Amino acid sequence: MREVKSFAYSLSQAEDGWRWCVYDEDGVTVADGANPNQAAAQAAVEHTLRRAGADLDARA
Repeated sequence: MREVKSFAYSLSQAEDGWRWCVYDEDGVTVADGANPNQAAAQAAVEHTLRRAGADLDARA
């Protein structure tokens, strides 16, 4: 049976654009970054979440 893993993220406005961070269910940072605008930061978060899900599928 495949283990279901949960992720959370934060997205915040910074002086130079938008910062984002993705965490696993233990609160460990999986990925983080900065982008010039909110849409790009949100896209980066979604890409990271899809990639993390695909990595879990590949291990199952």
